[in-house]
Amino acid sequence: MNKELRTICFDSDLKIEAVRFEEISQSFPPHFHEHYVVGLVENGDRSLSCKNLDCLLKPGDMVLFHPGEKHACTQLAGAALNYRGFNIPEPVMREITRELTGTPFPPLFTSNLVQDEELTGRLITLHNMVMSGSGEFEKEEIFLFLLDALITRYAQPFDAPMPECMAEIGQACAFMDEHYSERITLEQLCRHCGLSKSTLLRAFTKERGITPYRYLENVRINQAKKLLEQGTSPAQAALMTGFTDQSHFTNYFSMFTGVAPGVYRKIFLEKPDHSN
Repeated sequence: MNKELRTICFDSDLKIEAVRFEEISQSFPPHFHEHYVVGLVENGDRSLSCKNLDCLLKPGDMVLFHPGEKHACTQLAGAALNYRGFNIPEPVMREITRELTGTPFPPLFTSNLVQDEELTGRLITLHNMVMSGSGEFEKEEIFLFLLDALITRYAQPFDAPMPECMAEIGQACAFMDEHYSERITLEQLCRHCGLSKSTLLRAFTKERGITPYRYLENVRINQAKKLLEQGTSPAQAALMTGFTDQSHFTNYFSMFTGVAPGVYRKIFLEKPDHSN
């Protein structure tokens, strides 16, 4: 018999809770939360009762609950429940919705059950980052993109025109080009270029084709390549280009270049001398 595991982690940057249930067979009687719930069923079939309707929860299904919304969940025969999700306080959701849509009202989702592979991938990535204690602003970036997509697709549409913000985007790029070796936060970047977080993320991604954090990682990797070509050790190159985690640096470098940092450095150290 597998052991049940229940883990809750509070993220002080995002001000949300990340929840992880593994091998849970318990059924939950009718109850409600004081926060929003955005969750994912990873394994196990369950019967969900909400809004006087019953439905089947299957692996891959996302669930959305509003504060005060009564629901119950019953274990069915077969595999136990594996679940991960976020508990988002209403003030946090209200403020993010105001920034994303301009309305002071928190979202009202039209369904409690969502099947969306793209958002599932974002939820898993974000959940892993919160659980690992990541301090990179990529975490906040993914969080905002996740909520923006949920609100746009499953609550109220976002129809506001996209601002061009060419000059501000240039300022953001210049700031990352200059400070890539430092820890940069999304708030710091927005303050420098004078845009809100949601406006910067949307405008930047539309104009550059990548997110601000992906741009920063490109800058860091390109600078690391130059250092490695000069013989700098991978560990030192990681530190000098803003990567505080060696495995993070190795993973990103391999993803961008196709080879590990040590292999890339070795290519230049063993470059044949044709001077003779």
